[in-house]
Amino acid sequence: MKHHHLKSALGRGACSLIAGLGLIVAVQAADLDEIKARGYMVVATEDNYAPFNFMNGSESDGFMKYMIEELEAYSDDFEVRQEILPWTGLLAAVSNGQYDAAITGASVSDERMRVFNYAPPFASAQHFYIKRADDDRINSVADLDGMTVGVQAGSVLLSRLPELEAMLKETGGKLGEVVQYEAYPEIYADLANGRLDYVINSAVPVNDLIKERGDIFAAGQAVSGPGFVGWPVPKNSPELLAFLTDFMNDMKASGRLAELQEEWFGESFPDLPEVPITTVEEFHELAGM
Repeated sequence: MKHHHLKSALGRGACSLIAGLGLIVAVQAADLDEIKARGYMVVATEDNYAPFNFMNGSESDGFMKYMIEELEAYSDDFEVRQEILPWTGLLAAVSNGQYDAAITGASVSDERMRVFNYAPPFASAQHFYIKRADDDRINSVADLDGMTVGVQAGSVLLSRLPELEAMLKETGGKLGEVVQYEAYPEIYADLANGRLDYVINSAVPVNDLIKERGDIFAAGQAVSGPGFVGWPVPKNSPELLAFLTDFMNDMKASGRLAELQEEWFGESFPDLPEVPITTVEEFHELAGM
């Protein structure tokens, strides 16, 4: 029988948009004509989600830093102003109109799709299992039968565990104990010390982990269908969504997107959708859900 333990109720990948905002910004979110008239757009980015966004001393760094530079060069009629926020409350601040868009590594989910449209994704969010590098018991998804898994509470990863459950059922297995955590450092610590058998995370963080700690951890097979990371844009800004769609496809056509993906994510993702994602139904179709 499957048991769920909760070590904390909050998480980086949490879907909730009702977290406290903590700050007030005078500029209200606007569609493209208003942004051009204003002369600038205001975007919210994160401070602690490598390799997408993180702080290098007092300066922002990561994939988004260079994407924002490219976006500003592409935007002839306005400048791009960046506000750096903690993840908690960031999506709520964008949905409430305090920012024009979230320029961060936000996975597409059903709940978020009800509030936002997404510009064409720039990274895969497909889910993979991670094991200890010296654990010879696990060599395929079938080997996860009945084992204890760690995942972030409230996350998109947690919401797609039924896909792994279905994979295991096909081989006569079942999902074991699911332990939920606030953040991944604690999850990885418990995997390393043997309290967990495996962990689930998405493609980019998995690549980053193996790059930094490949002596301790090893990546395994996919445990979900396709997933996507993109920029959330409020539903009432269709012109801005179209502008960001053109920008993202221009970056792809020029090869610059692939360069930045290779540099920051460890691989490029040439097969991602080139259209915005605007409905839950469209997301499910693209993700094979």
